Amino acid sequence: MATRKRLSPEESRLAALEAARSLLIETGPQSVTLKAVSSRIGRTHANLLHHFGSAAGLQKALAGHLAEAVCATIADAVRASRAGLGHPREVVDLAFDAFDKEGAGALASWMILTGNEDALTPIVETIHELVDEIAPEEAVHGGSPTQVHEETLALVLMAMGDALIGSALSRSLGLPETAARDRAERMLVRSLEAVATKP
Repeated sequence: MATRKRLSPEESRLAALEAARSLLIETGPQSVTLKAVSSRIGRTHANLLHHFGSAAGLQKALAGHLAEAVCATIADAVRASRAGLGHPREVVDLAFDAFDKEGAGALASWMILTGNEDALTPIVETIHELVDEIAPEEAVHGGSPTQVHEETLALVLMAMGDALIGSALSRSLGLPETAARDRAERMLVRSLEAVATKP
């Protein structure tokens, strides 16, 4: 009989979050349950209750986990773009993919619909931390911290909306599926150009 590898509490929690992330992407937010995740990682339901307290707790932790991973990548892309090593489109695609392909948009909507709105707090706080981290760097390059906040708000709202109804709305309006991403890219390019031409 095979024995299960003993994991540290942090390893066990991370394994559960990665399994929850996979379930989210594969079958949607409604499948992110303690039972489904425990079955996927070969742990007991009680083990996950210990880590997360409830399915709502698991979803909140997953939201934070997704936000941290995505924001770290976006921060790197923003810095590369500012240094001339990347392009604003990379930042846009990362944000849009987080809400679409990575399932953050569906998860956020599911949590709102099921009355678990406080589970959005980790996403909001992590994005806020990212903006607070980037804003002083923007000031050094001649940008405005307020502008960074406004652009982040616009980018996140566009990415969230696109994840939920972007394809259907674009088709209805006779626009390419990338229309929202293209618009977000133009917004960031104009911002960079405005900073570059400041006296």
